[in-house]
Amino acid sequence: MNVFLREIVAYRKSTLIWMASLAGMVALFMIGMYPAFSSDVEASKQMIGGLPEAVRAAFAISLSNFFTIFGFYAYFLSFATVAGAIQAMNIGAGSIAKEFAGKTADFLISKPVTRPKILTAKLAAALVSVVAVSLAFALAGYVAAQIATSSTGETVTTSTFVLLSLTMLLIQLFFMALGALFAVLIPKIKTAVAVSLPTVFTFFIIGMLGEILGNDKVRYMTPFKFFDSMYIINNTAFESRYLVLEAVLVVVFVAATYVLFQRKDIRAAA
Repeated sequence: MNVFLREIVAYRKSTLIWMASLAGMVALFMIGMYPAFSSDVEASKQMIGGLPEAVRAAFAISLSNFFTIFGFYAYFLSFATVAGAIQAMNIGAGSIAKEFAGKTADFLISKPVTRPKILTAKLAAALVSVVAVSLAFALAGYVAAQIATSSTGETVTTSTFVLLSLTMLLIQLFFMALGALFAVLIPKIKTAVAVSLPTVFTFFIIGMLGEILGNDKVRYMTPFKFFDSMYIINNTAFESRYLVLEAVLVVVFVAATYVLFQRKDIRAAA
């Protein structure tokens, strides 16, 4: 069995669990909670309006459109992307680190296949998992949004919904690439979770602090703030400078991973 298929099989169970979990979360949130908020807008506005403005900004809550399907979905995305980032970084780091932790890396490179091909196969399998999770999330969210708005008469604009949902995939790509880089940089990673959880939450907290302090420059420091949901809703587009920044960082992370993996000293298992 080649490396790509081996990785797909190895992560099929966790991928299915993440797909079901995130799809279930968005369905429950949109169908179960949105109607409750939209049924009594004035009462909900009074409750949410009592929150400090900085807190509302940190969680993408805008009173002008929070009670629309897109505003509510944007609010949910501020949490859901954290879960997606953890899954992506887990698989990005874990697919490489497990070979060193399990002392099987020397077995892999002893086969008639180059290191770049091994790494490419692993990253491709990780990408398939990340895309599958993101796609399941987006499809479940779209269906749930259609159901939730069936009684309100709102129109779910497909292009806007697709762009909002793409923020999940774009953030996942960032953390998948960063996880792979960490796997070749950090000497011993026993579990990917030990790396992914603190990293993801650090970036998330940086973004929240930036919103609370009103410092817009913080957006350049965390992928959770690269894609402003309110901007997407109002303009049906991404902010190009942050999209370019995301692309550059992902390319740099992946290129550095290839260089370091090629040069990495891999000891034979005792």
